[in-house]
Amino acid sequence: MIAVIVPAHNEAADIGRCLESITVAARHPGLRGEPVVAVVALDACTDKTPDVCLHHGAVAISIEARCVGVARAAAANHALGLGARWIASTDADTHVPSDWLWKQANLGADAFCGVVEVRDWLDYPAAVRQAFAGREHAREGHRHIHGANMGVSAAAYREVGGFPPLVTGEDVALVQALQRSGALIAWRARPVVTTSARRSARAPHGFSGFLRALEREVLEAGATLLPSRELAR
Repeated sequence: MIAVIVPAHNEAADIGRCLESITVAARHPGLRGEPVVAVVALDACTDKTPDVCLHHGAVAISIEARCVGVARAAAANHALGLGARWIASTDADTHVPSDWLWKQANLGADAFCGVVEVRDWLDYPAAVRQAFAGREHAREGHRHIHGANMGVSAAAYREVGGFPPLVTGEDVALVQALQRSGALIAWRARPVVTTSARRSARAPHGFSGFLRALEREVLEAGATLLPSRELAR
């Protein structure tokens, strides 16, 4: 069977859409009926996230870590206990495409690393969107690592010891461990997932933090250029 792991801390507003997209991906004909289980790690949740998970038929486990690395590892370990051969990872504010599981689990690789697109840029200026598009480079052979769009075989995951208990960067650490082990990693431009540009970060220095840092960089660069432009006039 295939497992999809999702760390969640007070994600009642978003996780329903995520779980719905996983359900659609689980029905892809290419999987030929292979079972798919969504495992959500409820990390110190105080909202209705557990109820949403129950409504969508996800397996929910509770932890009190306030740490995405611990949450992702807990969900992965539970998935292994259920007999998963492949562990796909995403985030609660992310929407996966219908071919997401079929493609990554049948690449013939030990792991898959994909890219992300932002579905709603909210109040971010256009310059930030352009900067992100320039950096994400959604092409074959990219070297981006996103916990929202990755997967790994159970064997490779066990060999490297799984996700480390980091408050951020647990996805990068896992992929680096896989690289050191000699695992075959498929760096693919497709399938791509869509995620949010929310400013309320769940993990420090995670994707939300990256976007806000990119915004500061873009705005500071614009402020630096302004005097020279005025002088040119």
